[in-house]
Amino acid sequence: MAFCPLKLTALPPSTRRPNIVFFILDDMQRYMFNCLPEGRGKNLTPTIDRLAAEGTLLLGQHVASPVCTPSRYNCLTGNYASRALEAQARNQGQTVVTWNTHIATHDDNLPKQLRQAGYTTGIVGKNHVLSVPGWKKIPYEADPTQPDARAQLKSNAAKVQAAFKQAGFDYVASIYHNNPDGNGAKALAVHNLDWIAQGAVDFIDQNHERPFFLYFASTIPHGPGQPKRAWNADPRATADGFLHEAPNVLPQRPTLPKRLREAGIKGWEKENMLWLDDAVGAVMKKLEEHGIADNTIVFFFNDHGQAAKGTLYQGGVTNPSIVWRKGGFPCGSVNRALVSNIDFAPTILDYAGAGIKRETFDGHSLKPLLEGQTQTVRESLYFEMGYTRAVRKGDWKYLALRYTEQARKMPLAKRKQILERVNKNLLRRSKKVHSTNPEDRFSHISLVPGGGDAEHGSMGKYPAYYDNDQLYNLAEDPKEQRNLARDPAYAEKLAEMKRELRGYLAKLPGGFGDLKTP
Repeated sequence: MAFCPLKLTALPPSTRRPNIVFFILDDMQRYMFNCLPEGRGKNLTPTIDRLAAEGTLLLGQHVASPVCTPSRYNCLTGNYASRALEAQARNQGQTVVTWNTHIATHDDNLPKQLRQAGYTTGIVGKNHVLSVPGWKKIPYEADPTQPDARAQLKSNAAKVQAAFKQAGFDYVASIYHNNPDGNGAKALAVHNLDWIAQGAVDFIDQNHERPFFLYFASTIPHGPGQPKRAWNADPRATADGFLHEAPNVLPQRPTLPKRLREAGIKGWEKENMLWLDDAVGAVMKKLEEHGIADNTIVFFFNDHGQAAKGTLYQGGVTNPSIVWRKGGFPCGSVNRALVSNIDFAPTILDYAGAGIKRETFDGHSLKPLLEGQTQTVRESLYFEMGYTRAVRKGDWKYLALRYTEQARKMPLAKRKQILERVNKNLLRRSKKVHSTNPEDRFSHISLVPGGGDAEHGSMGKYPAYYDNDQLYNLAEDPKEQRNLARDPAYAEKLAEMKRELRGYLAKLPGGFGDLKTP
């Protein structure tokens, strides 16, 4: 039976449930946040700075699975990504969380539950979480102005629209199905925040008289970061083809370097960060124009940590977020409680008054924390990525690495085939090849000799990277350089942390080596 959204009578803002705007950024580094010590004063981002100053900065924010697809799955379902069907398939009974954790259109999720509660739901920007049947990538070298390419782009856009509407979104606009390089034609492999922002402000214009949820997924600051493929690209180039006219919702792009010079801000990709801030500012301005900013809660979250992307080390799983509301929250401007991105969905539903069935989510509502009713919502945190699992409890961290037998015994011929395919794709996109030796070791997340492009940079940073069991005291060793798992003095702590991990694994699909037999 087709779902019919509830028809709501417009109510005064003071009597309505809050609107929710969820910004999710892509590969934002800590030095790009003025509200963090690493970035203070290094960026021109007045709107993001305002959100941090007036709202709550969650410094205990963590990500359950630190690459883009599972992180988005976590946010939009409130569950661990190992629950995705693709992650459970063909791995000898062991779930393997990578970029395979797509939301199926029949899955229950945040937008569906909000829509059932009477909210209008909208999405703009990057997908990279929803599988779209029939979507066909046009060749990288194709001319997107030619009839065949234009027809395929139009067909792809229609299929994306249909898939997102089945997944619970009423409004779908300005979608990048993948990263710019993965969408298809090289001529369109650029960012266009103006186009994404246009979709967002149009949604607010159309729905400001009823409660709404807007999911704004920026493609920035993920690469490509070069000016001619980002802020200084053709403003008519979009993932769907070339527009007849450029959008006109943000300050003109040529003003970006000028404003940075006037502010005394210098450095690589600073224009992109100001451009992103302009897009956030356009949404905030539109809320104020319609008189609904006082009745809106804004979440500002980066998809994962960048210091160790694709691993469960702290550099990958720690990732601050901002929650804003006019007048702030009783918990104060900075909060250090341990929280996870699986907590966003139940938090949003709690504020929406939608009712939360505890058994539906792995996450917990943060509303009691934000409202000052409690100082903590969880005793420990669980993480999963590829062939690793980890838990954090207080200052202690346990990380387990368990390759499947299939991975350990992969024939050299297959390793060579995989490496050649990966390197060919890197070269086609003018990216660096990391290894040419098929006998090189795999990373934690992917069975690519030498590691895949996303996680390769993390592989040499940790002395115990290939130890099966790793135990760290984060208070004394925040960069996880000293593995205590083999030290007899910490045998009791290691056993305790293993029990903690087994408790999580027992509730999730699949096995995990000796820690959980399938």
